[in-house]
Amino acid sequence: MRVFNFGSINIDYVYEVEEIVKNGETISSNKQNEFVGGKGLNQSISLAKAGVEVEHVGVVGKKDKQLTQALEAVGVSTKFVKRITNLSGHAIIQVDKKGNNAIIVFPGANNCLDKNYIDEVFKSISSEDIVLLQNEISNVDYIVEKSYENGNKVYLNPSPFTDALLKVDFNKVHCLLINEIEGETITQKKNPEQICERLVQDYHNLNVILTLGEKGAMFHNNTCTEKHDAFITEVVDTTAAGDTFTGYFIANFLDDKEIKDCLKIACLASSCAVSKKGASDSIPFLKEVREKLAAIEK
Repeated sequence: MRVFNFGSINIDYVYEVEEIVKNGETISSNKQNEFVGGKGLNQSISLAKAGVEVEHVGVVGKKDKQLTQALEAVGVSTKFVKRITNLSGHAIIQVDKKGNNAIIVFPGANNCLDKNYIDEVFKSISSEDIVLLQNEISNVDYIVEKSYENGNKVYLNPSPFTDALLKVDFNKVHCLLINEIEGETITQKKNPEQICERLVQDYHNLNVILTLGEKGAMFHNNTCTEKHDAFITEVVDTTAAGDTFTGYFIANFLDDKEIKDCLKIACLASSCAVSKKGASDSIPFLKEVREKLAAIEK
């Protein structure tokens, strides 16, 4: 079983600031760094570091070899990454003194994942393979339809939530990974339990994973509800926390671990990520997560 991650590949321009800029305000940055990123790339790296075989499907600019090199360095296959003349996607990220972030994403080449190329990739996908998606690429609804026709289970992280996602039939999604803001947007509910209940009420076969930031995460479907608190740690940068959680949760979920253990390991991996600067660089390897888990359980 492989995970085919149809996902964004970005260059992240990260600016350290005292506070996130307000409307009409001009501020100075204390420091600027450049990292590889994008929700798709981060989630592929998280999956690979958690021990999963990953095929990344995406589009980059011809000059940005460091993006594919970052994926390959942790064992992600890039044979389905297409190079074009357009600029690669990039993000402008503000990180404040508390580690909170605000992000602007320019899609660039990520919006050039066309249906013909998607069809070509699906010729290499067996029905046992898993398809992972976020909403930083083009044709998300088409990929969901192709996956359903091909018999693939779809794991969807609908971030950022845009009108394009209204075309997606959530009845054809196996697992939805969302945060509280996305959950409220979809369901018009604010309470975490109500968000999960509404989604499963509307889409009976859906597995819902709701991340709750410093309050941890919860899982809900028609037969099971589990919750796990976040692990206390010094927060340096929250940029890749959700992507780290996604990769580690899926890795353990596919390994048939109990839901409570999937949540525990994913929350712990997330806590490792937020304690470091950067996006993909902050995602821990499985060895680090296991060592921390062993120390906690002593």
